[in-house]
Amino acid sequence: MENLSSRTVFTTILLQLSTILVFLEMSLAGNIPANFVFGDSLVDVGNNNYIASLSKANYVPNGIDFGNPTGRYTNGRTIVDIIGKLSTHSVLSTWQELGLKDFTPPYLAPTTAGDEVLQGVNYASGGGGILNYTGKIFGGRINLDAQMDNFANTRQDVISRIGSQAAMKLLENALFSVTIGSNDFINNYLTPVLSKLEQKLVTPESFVGALISRFRIQLTRLHDLGARKIIVANVGPIGCIPYQREINPSAGDNCVAFPNQLAEMYNSQLRGLVTELNTNLQGSNFIYADVYHIVGDIIQNYQSYGFENANSACCYVAGRYGGLIPCGPPSKVCAERSKYVFWDPYHPSDAANSIIAKRLLDGDSTVIWPMNVRQLMKSQP
Repeated sequence: MENLSSRTVFTTILLQLSTILVFLEMSLAGNIPANFVFGDSLVDVGNNNYIASLSKANYVPNGIDFGNPTGRYTNGRTIVDIIGKLSTHSVLSTWQELGLKDFTPPYLAPTTAGDEVLQGVNYASGGGGILNYTGKIFGGRINLDAQMDNFANTRQDVISRIGSQAAMKLLENALFSVTIGSNDFINNYLTPVLSKLEQKLVTPESFVGALISRFRIQLTRLHDLGARKIIVANVGPIGCIPYQREINPSAGDNCVAFPNQLAEMYNSQLRGLVTELNTNLQGSNFIYADVYHIVGDIIQNYQSYGFENANSACCYVAGRYGGLIPCGPPSKVCAERSKYVFWDPYHPSDAANSIIAKRLLDGDSTVIWPMNVRQLMKSQP
């Protein structure tokens, strides 16, 4: 019995050491051993399919380029789908041939179990925000605090499967991304029914300050749970989405100024927060992804990117910009999806997501700082 026990312990140690060596080899090669995703509908891959919520995308014509709805709020892939695959493939011209199993799975899917969690998990939820009361109009949604709780559960699962030392090495070399904050403005501070009252009670400066304060706590917790390589996306030009253009006709053909001013105020403080966290949290590599700059450039110079429409939804029901009603069965779909920047009233098309992802992967310091995603993957924690 004693010899058997010794052999078992020795075998376990060898397994953990070999696992650590694999993670190190992948990291040095510039590949990621796992991809953990937090955020809102911009990166949700189906978690909201499994909760009672008014925010869902598991119906046609969403996912039309996958052949059926997946729970993604776009016609094809999200930004993190593309980054995850481009990290191991230089070109994905035949991405439609990939199955859903080739992308990071949603946390709530019954099939997300077993050793699959060692390759990463997506915790994002449509309607979710930094603040826990963000998105209340949708009923069910998984805000960032709850997403962190779910990751803590996954972390324990990983430890139980491969041991503490190997688990910590996996997390150190894994890629983490946090894409959240838009709903805290669109479906909180700027909600048409409540915005007038809320803005009288809470100044933009105070609201943004509350967001940054809460986000600091959440990102610090993520680091404390073992994350080291963390992409933090800022809030895009929300005043340019078809929904905002539709409900603010006085803006004419221009983007709506006030939502963009809020986003810029928040983004400025978020960049400072990233600097602060890198200084104060040992071994951390937080990077600031300037999605606002990238999307703004696409909208302003859309023709040079191959688009024909930069202000209207490809999936639409009615309205000048197709921005009043979410994409669903009553919607019409534009003839050429790849020619539209926006898929629906709120979200980019697969074509736009591809441009955003590639610029984050290999871009310079004007769009991602202090290093790009490919450099982050090669860095040592």
